[in-house]
Amino acid sequence: MDKDTILNRIAENIRLVRLKKHYTQEQLAEKANITQKYLNLIEKKKANPSIVIVVNLCEALNIDLNSLLTDIV
Repeated sequence: MDKDTILNRIAENIRLVRLKKHYTQEQLAEKANITQKYLNLIEKKKANPSIVIVVNLCEALNIDLNSLLTDIV
């Protein structure tokens, strides 16, 4: 799996899980200790989040890190 594929899957899965849980970007960003603007960039695939940020997002969404790398949730 190449870098772009990984980033695309992470971004799309974060967005889909956020929407399934009825979180706004602001709510998820606050839970993950990042800004809403940065979360927006991640979801638009315009930012390359660090592994720490990805882990924080997983914890905020109460999902496993591996699930972000699978096909769209």
